[in-house]
Amino acid sequence: MPIDKRFDSLILDIDGTIWNTTDIVAGAWNHAIARSGLPAREVTGGALQKEFGKTMDVIARDLWPELTDDQQSVLMKLCCEEEQLALRANEADITYPGVRDCVRELSGRIPVFVVSNCQDGYIELTLSKTGLAACIKDYECFGRTGKGKADNLRDVIRRNSLAAPVYVGDTQGDCDACAEAGVPFIWAAYGFGTAGSYTARIDRFSELTEFFA
Repeated sequence: MPIDKRFDSLILDIDGTIWNTTDIVAGAWNHAIARSGLPAREVTGGALQKEFGKTMDVIARDLWPELTDDQQSVLMKLCCEEEQLALRANEADITYPGVRDCVRELSGRIPVFVVSNCQDGYIELTLSKTGLAACIKDYECFGRTGKGKADNLRDVIRRNSLAAPVYVGDTQGDCDACAEAGVPFIWAAYGFGTAGSYTARIDRFSELTEFFA
């Protein structure tokens, strides 16, 4: 059933919505842990799926509570460096089915944006690897602003004069951020998490084309 015509734009999450990097990232982070020499536990792709969507400082506290704040900060910086290297080197297609075609099609109808709780540089890397940079009008993330998703949503909405955007994400955190920012939420049920409430649910990314028909 199409979403109400009052929606004029689409804002996307990344991890668990556009692609699944967890196994690649787990390997990269474990390499960073080994490099660091810190007494930190290794991570798994499954563990990261439970963390992605949170801000980087929260992820560090969740994964390595035994470390001091300074140690967590140092380790997370190393993890992000190794992650960037691993994702740039990756040649496998880790996007969810239909993402590329759907985003290209939708960007011809409505403006498309990205808001994520990721580190600085991650959105640019994602758009480069997926070939979707030309389709995205604007983006924002925790790594650039130090703000959570709700505030970054508000910033993107304000600077692009969006009257009625809708956000697509896969976790309860995305749902909560949308509620805080006053943005309708579409739950990507194929992703990493669950959501207690949503305007609409999709089981495949390509279903978004039906909502903006």
